[in-house]
Amino acid sequence: MSENPQPSPSAVQASHEIRAVISRIRRRILNASAVEDLTLGQSSVLARLAGEEGVTATELAAAEGVRHQSMTATVAALVARGLLVRRPDPADGRRLLIALTPEGRRRVEEGRQVRTEWLAERLQDRCTEEERQAVIAALAVLERLTHD
Repeated sequence: MSENPQPSPSAVQASHEIRAVISRIRRRILNASAVEDLTLGQSSVLARLAGEEGVTATELAAAEGVRHQSMTATVAALVARGLLVRRPDPADGRRLLIALTPEGRRRVEEGRQVRTEWLAERLQDRCTEEERQAVIAALAVLERLTHD
């Protein structure tokens, strides 16, 4: 929108506040659905695999920003719990693909439901209808920032 290379003070302030609020909301939402028997890293892996048919440990490690050895340990723990399965890659039998089991998928869906309910309850209890509409409008603006 602007040709000016230097962000305005309001743009800098908005940037700081958005990042801080999103970080706090993310932590609160994750804590609302925290399952005591899973680590945050394990929960993150399950959530990442929800939209996948199968990925390698290397791909998963890169996506999660961890070392391959760390991901291998995380995957092994989730396989032992019956939440993930390793299977040969049909395109390359030397590779193993990691995917959710039906129980793993159930846990992901249950966690999403809990997080949605937590946030909806907070919005209902702590915001007026006008404030909720303002949030919806603000999110439309933020969504626009994600498009190139």
